[in-house]
Amino acid sequence: MDTISRNALRRWFSVGRSLEDDAATAGRAATRDALAGARPDAKLLIVFASNTYDLPVLLSAIAEVSGDTPMIGCTTAGEIATEGPAIDSVVVAAFGGAGFRVKTTRVVGAGTELRKAGHTAAGTVAAGSDPSANRVLMLLSDGMVRNQDEVVRGAYSAVGATIPLVGGGAGDDWRLKVTHQFHDGQVITDAVVAALLESDGPIGIGVRHGWTRVGEPMLVTAADGDRVYTLDDRPAVDAYLRLVDVPEEARKDGDAFAHFAATHPLGISRRSGEEVRVMGRADFSDGSIETWSHVPQGGMAWLMEGDVDSALQATVDACGDAMVDLAGQPAIGALAFDCMGRRSVLNEDGMAKEVATMATDIGAPVAGFYTYGEIARLKGPYGYHNQTLVMLAFG
Repeated sequence: MDTISRNALRRWFSVGRSLEDDAATAGRAATRDALAGARPDAKLLIVFASNTYDLPVLLSAIAEVSGDTPMIGCTTAGEIATEGPAIDSVVVAAFGGAGFRVKTTRVVGAGTELRKAGHTAAGTVAAGSDPSANRVLMLLSDGMVRNQDEVVRGAYSAVGATIPLVGGGAGDDWRLKVTHQFHDGQVITDAVVAALLESDGPIGIGVRHGWTRVGEPMLVTAADGDRVYTLDDRPAVDAYLRLVDVPEEARKDGDAFAHFAATHPLGISRRSGEEVRVMGRADFSDGSIETWSHVPQGGMAWLMEGDVDSALQATVDACGDAMVDLAGQPAIGALAFDCMGRRSVLNEDGMAKEVATMATDIGAPVAGFYTYGEIARLKGPYGYHNQTLVMLAFG
């Protein structure tokens, strides 16, 4: 199905999706829909695809249709298109028209030097861009690499506060083994892929998570890297278990603990606002808890809870915030970076309602994916999130 919105042909955004099992068939079908009637002035393709496809075949089929149009993308933990959410599908979003200008790059081998990778990718695509234009820098990273906040800090060190950052960590359908990123027809991993979009029209960003605080704040008294050791000078596991009714198996088994904690994350305080952190396995031998990103020692943290209603309200709020930024101009399309953790809360019916809300509230085509972590830096050097929805709208 092809959905396309145009603004006097200066800027257009369109979305194609295929649920076909065969990689070549799916790639060609989704790309044809995305580029229907628009191929001559397409500026960028963004591809969100299931890890179950033969990815080189998929990208080759996309290139058969799109020619030399620049392309970025990644594998996912579920795909989002205007018609609704899906798994084992491919979604192609296309930008075009004279009102868009795009520059892309990739940095491979990012895992050992995340901050440097973020700095290099951001600096490369931002070089020579027009500071008077509306700009946004999109970053797609390897979601299996911990401490992705270093990518954001590196990008911020290159472009400063003048260019907002958005994006997310690639997924692998919740297998947690390997993710892939795409750049100009190539399948890569352990990478940061970047695209700078300049637009003649306004750009809006909404960031909401839908989680609410439970109980009193705790001081992070010992933490290092991606592990929290003590909260309020108690072993982190013990402090956590005192705050919430945890199933008996989650009190003994590290994997069961991680499954439960996916819907009971930690919130942390940043100068730029509140951020959410996913907790992973618990180590019952030393009482520590692993996290998917840095939790600062000496900071405050608190337990958070959410449900379908609060997650859906966050969707309404994120779309509303993005549309406010457009200052009354209709959207031509939007990208959604939505956490796999929120998908776990919403389940199938809630996911369908969420994407329907996006399409209705944005009033234009929508594409996106369920991520392993989200990027949204609007102010300050931080901007890496867990279990959060980031909406990026274009006017």
